[in-house]
Amino acid sequence: MSASISGWKDKVLFTPGPLTTSQTVKQALLRDLGSRDHEFIEQVADIRRRLLAIGQASPDDYVAVPMQGSGTFSIEAVFASTVRPDGKVLLVINGAYGQRMAKMCAMLGIDTEQLIFPENQVPDLDKIRAALDADDTITDLATVHCETTTGIINPIEAIGALAKEFGLSYFVDAMSSFGAVPLDLAQAQIDYLVSSANKCIEGVPGFGFTLARRSALEATEGWSRSLSLDLLAQWRGLEANGQFRFTPPTHALLAFHRALVELAQEGGVVGRGARYEANYRCLVEGMARLGFTEYLDRSLQGYIITSFLYPEHPNWDFTTFYNLLNERDYVIYPGKVSNADCFRIGNIGRIFVADVKALLAAMADVLVEMEIYISD
Repeated sequence: MSASISGWKDKVLFTPGPLTTSQTVKQALLRDLGSRDHEFIEQVADIRRRLLAIGQASPDDYVAVPMQGSGTFSIEAVFASTVRPDGKVLLVINGAYGQRMAKMCAMLGIDTEQLIFPENQVPDLDKIRAALDADDTITDLATVHCETTTGIINPIEAIGALAKEFGLSYFVDAMSSFGAVPLDLAQAQIDYLVSSANKCIEGVPGFGFTLARRSALEATEGWSRSLSLDLLAQWRGLEANGQFRFTPPTHALLAFHRALVELAQEGGVVGRGARYEANYRCLVEGMARLGFTEYLDRSLQGYIITSFLYPEHPNWDFTTFYNLLNERDYVIYPGKVSNADCFRIGNIGRIFVADVKALLAAMADVLVEMEIYISD
């Protein structure tokens, strides 16, 4: 049942996260379990097993490492923990979240080479190859799967093939795609993948997680630049006694376990992706009828989040548009594109086509209130 139809008082979140969650995920937050409680430890172990299954990853080859904090904490944990002291990272960037990786590396004192592509284009594989041919000091390659700036889907399998060819450690930020876009970690040559609780798996904020190739992680002994973000130490602690090294977000983990159960009940990654894709198709068709234009070419656009250009109308003002929708209990997201005025609408979370249609109807009302022309 959709959030808007069910009568919940919460606003419906058409954002990239945090997201609208199911009532049963919310209810899972209401339990108090100690971090050393055997039931809690078993739930964490089951979470780790389920995450590997979502990534089609063998537990013999990969491990799941949850880490306190937002997904960004886990991304920083990978850089801080797994890039060797004299390492150099090739960052393949086409949006704000790739740029955030560059800022992390700079603050951690990690040497980088940055290939920056336009935000409305996927990375050029020939240019990546040329950069790798030109610099044999590069040890790691990192990129973003679904760049949340625009919603573009990057060719991580093809980039992974290059990483393997050049013998590099390969890191993918799959924050906005994991759980709804099918992915085989081993086939994509991924050594480290990061996502978070409050994205496509539809949990609540509180932690991120890394799926790491066991052999790659074990080779990072002594490399960590951080105590709390030491990925190898976090994994070893979980393996030793099932516990986090420092206080875990117990309630968020319980809610996430419930969210993983609901993901399986929906048909796993394929079933969840099908619902999100239906939301996306309803959204873009309805937005076109309202006169809005997508920022990305459809061939590059994923079904996770969509960026729309501001309409060229003298009465248009995003803040007014946002506030009027918010008053109607619909929350959208500002844009992050550097070279165009956009706003973003997420298709993920516990929302359905009925919710998208309700959002579109509310937008039509708002546009009338703002005295902006509607196509039909």
